[in-house]
Amino acid sequence: MENYSADKIRNIALFGHIGSGKTTLAEAILFYTKAISRQGRITDGNTTMDYDPEEIKRQMSVSLSVACCEYKGSKINIIDTPGDFDFLGEEMSGIRIADSGVIMISAKGGTSVGSQKAVRLLDDKKVPYLFFVNRMDEPNADFEGVVSRMTERYGDSVIPLSFPIMKDGKMTGIVDVMNRKAFSINEKSGAFEEYELPAEYVDRVDELQDKVNEVVAVADETLMEKYFAGEPFTEDEFRHGVHVGFREGKLHPIYCGSAFMNWGIDFLLNCIAKDTPPAGKKPALTATLPSGGTQEITCKIEDPMAAFIFKTISDPFVGKISIFKVNAGTLRANSTVYNATKGREEKIGGLFFLRGKEQIATDKVTAGDIGAASKLVEADTNDTLCDRSRILEMPKIKFPSTCLSKSIVPTKKGDEDKLMTGLAKLSEGDRCFRVETNAETKQMVISGIGDTQLNVLVSQLKSRYNIDCTLEPMKVPYRETIRKKVKVQGKHKKQSGGHGQYGDVWIEFEPNPESEALVFEEKVFGGAVPKNYFPAVEKGLQESVQSGILAGYPVVNLKATLVDGSYHPVDSSEMAFKIAANLAFKAGMAAADAIILEPISKAEIHVPEDKQGDIMGDLNKRRARIVGIDADDQGSVIHCAVPSAEMLDYATDLKSMTQGRGWFVLSHARYEPAPNDVAERVIAAAKAEQE
Repeated sequence: MENYSADKIRNIALFGHIGSGKTTLAEAILFYTKAISRQGRITDGNTTMDYDPEEIKRQMSVSLSVACCEYKGSKINIIDTPGDFDFLGEEMSGIRIADSGVIMISAKGGTSVGSQKAVRLLDDKKVPYLFFVNRMDEPNADFEGVVSRMTERYGDSVIPLSFPIMKDGKMTGIVDVMNRKAFSINEKSGAFEEYELPAEYVDRVDELQDKVNEVVAVADETLMEKYFAGEPFTEDEFRHGVHVGFREGKLHPIYCGSAFMNWGIDFLLNCIAKDTPPAGKKPALTATLPSGGTQEITCKIEDPMAAFIFKTISDPFVGKISIFKVNAGTLRANSTVYNATKGREEKIGGLFFLRGKEQIATDKVTAGDIGAASKLVEADTNDTLCDRSRILEMPKIKFPSTCLSKSIVPTKKGDEDKLMTGLAKLSEGDRCFRVETNAETKQMVISGIGDTQLNVLVSQLKSRYNIDCTLEPMKVPYRETIRKKVKVQGKHKKQSGGHGQYGDVWIEFEPNPESEALVFEEKVFGGAVPKNYFPAVEKGLQESVQSGILAGYPVVNLKATLVDGSYHPVDSSEMAFKIAANLAFKAGMAAADAIILEPISKAEIHVPEDKQGDIMGDLNKRRARIVGIDADDQGSVIHCAVPSAEMLDYATDLKSMTQGRGWFVLSHARYEPAPNDVAERVIAAAKAEQE
């Protein structure tokens, strides 16, 4: 494949709800442009974009994929993103490098949660987008109803530039609004045949063209004057206005068709090739310099090279593949570049363009284009590769934070290291999960965005690295403390042959809300306990507070004061006083009304306004205390304090209650006394585990 100039490259990302037809549209575009010889089907597991075994098995995208094709002198890079909300990070990667977006809309259901979410994300990043109303071949397709609801939701910026010709509830043709032409569809071949625009559609075309003219006029003051004077625009003026209107978010064209049947693909491609902004016209990016300053990076081939890695694929057979977009200059094969993020040089071997998993070799990737390289040693997602003559870092993708945690356990004992290695490999391709070993609960914990993502990771561990493992609930880190002040004795006396063991202490234990950590003091008079044994007493207590007497959880908010004791000049030792301190600790906990403390999280929950009542009711069932409610541009933000144990599966529940529109952030706030029923369950569970 030849190299194209930035003004001839279109980087188009596909967005929409799961099952809306993004991958099928990508397949249709590739087939129509003859990039592939046969159009694959998701049900057959043979599409270009969904080539991962997990995607084939689940019949859904779980990862971003890229494919290139050529159309009427332009190069189009298609970026297919998953629709499932658990893979939001992949969507964020697609938005980061896209010049424009295509949002898929179902002709039967209209705007969905996935499409609404895509609109918000694209608007936020100021990426222009258009709509494709898909599945027009299916019964009960209602294009006009869908457009009406879209106009109601998004305003007059959404304008159909093609609409279907319907007969007996079936799509039999399509109207090209811009060129005032009609086309019939050959149902078997999908081929279009032009014929005269039927009179019944003239008024509709006039109405839509006038709407477009109004948008075009707003884009330019000169055109505004012509519009109000009633003068027609020239072809160049009209195209200029459409470009500006689209680029500035004042125009969001609607196209229609069927990706499955290949209907309407030509109209969509014409819009992409003619009306969407090319890579060379993308707004400048603000890069960070080593000095801390910034510099604007524009898409120019004559500038020093700068490329951004937006996706990494880790495959046990192929190895690591880094997918990047060249923002300036030219990245050449067999060259050495500087990784500004890692601060090291990187050797580039072979370069290639991607078409799904197919690799098309090239000797260079130029400004505005998307390419890939294999086996880069240091490079990772979010890294910037640049020329030594201009060292800089491109803006990073801000990935969503994790909100669902599970314990991951290898089925086979001894596979812990193997599991950790496998997860480290998977993390190269998915930046939206993290792994940690909890020293307190002794669990390996994996955190992600949702159940589907975590289940996919478990399945990939098996298929790629032959590691069987299961997901289990995460243990909650409870605590123990006391509620009253007591004075107790701890005495260790043991006589055997030779030296015996003797340690005797009197310790006052009292609650200390000022500090979670143990506070130790000594107020011994008259040398009842020699000073050289004080550290041993403190050490014995520090070890003791690691495991309370109720359920074995760490003890917090405790102050211990050594007030008295006795010793033996021969039999006393540091070990004896450590044991005595431990005995005093157990006696003190038993006498001082020990209780279970549960962790309390501070929660910030973002929900649609129409779901606020349902969410509040659910939070009350979780024993949450509402602190306040704010408004944001998407709905309501509920601030509350809630027991952490009640939020273990909240990510899944919130997704269900809000159809994926809600999200939340949790952070540890404090510990509070657990209600009696909760404490009893915790203690019973601890005893059962010990047995």
